[in-house]
Amino acid sequence: MRGLVIHKMTGSGNDFVFVDGRTVPASALSADLIRALCARGTGVGADGLIVLEPGSRAGAVRFHFFNNDGRRAEMCGNGALCATRLAAWLGMAPAHAMVLETDMGAVEARCLEGPGERAELTLPSTQPVHVPDIPLVDGERSVHATVVGVPHLVVLVDDVRKAPVLERGRQLRSHPVVGEAGANVNFVSAEGQDGWSIRTFERGVEGETLACGTGAVATAAALAVDGVIRLPWEVRTASGSVLGVAGDAGNGRRISAPRLSGEGRLVFRAVLGA
Repeated sequence: MRGLVIHKMTGSGNDFVFVDGRTVPASALSADLIRALCARGTGVGADGLIVLEPGSRAGAVRFHFFNNDGRRAEMCGNGALCATRLAAWLGMAPAHAMVLETDMGAVEARCLEGPGERAELTLPSTQPVHVPDIPLVDGERSVHATVVGVPHLVVLVDDVRKAPVLERGRQLRSHPVVGEAGANVNFVSAEGQDGWSIRTFERGVEGETLACGTGAVATAAALAVDGVIRLPWEVRTASGSVLGVAGDAGNGRRISAPRLSGEGRLVFRAVLGA
């Protein structure tokens, strides 16, 4: 679409093309155009495309998310962190308190003060469950399933650096237990005494991405309900950036109102074909 103004943003290595829906609404973008814009090498290059439109009330922003295969998805954590920063910068909502109206429902969001371009989301409660129907392979300790906007599997492994993320992620992404739509697959392990690292195979991208915000929340919830970690918790993504997860795990079965914090950085603004 010649003359389209886009913003390229990154959230801990997850990168996105943003369109201001006040000028070009989501309904004007075809799946073919979304795939072309997200294509690396021939397009802008991104894990997904997001359109921000005015919300249903003051302080709200409508958040439309599309994976880079052109298919719509309910939510994207790192995309929502980026959206929070961009919506404030574009004057669409106040930086200190806004609501993102996503396909999964309303999400409270705010820009964080201090160094770095960071934001925080408050997400719906999540309740991970063990998945005994998925046999473990060498190097795996447990598998949990949960939903944080989109379905997730969380695989606790001995060493995430050696995990076959592409091969095993492709197998588990479409496992019958997660349903026809599939799930993101998050591999996590402890690194040293206190640190944790995560790698994610994302559906829609159909490969490993450098970070996954909702995957970090799903992983924190799975580890917390098993008593492996306590919240708040930080995890290092494949990009080297750190995502933070906080929330209430008091009942031992679910995480109430989990909060995700992380980067939402503007890379560039451009006019396509100009």
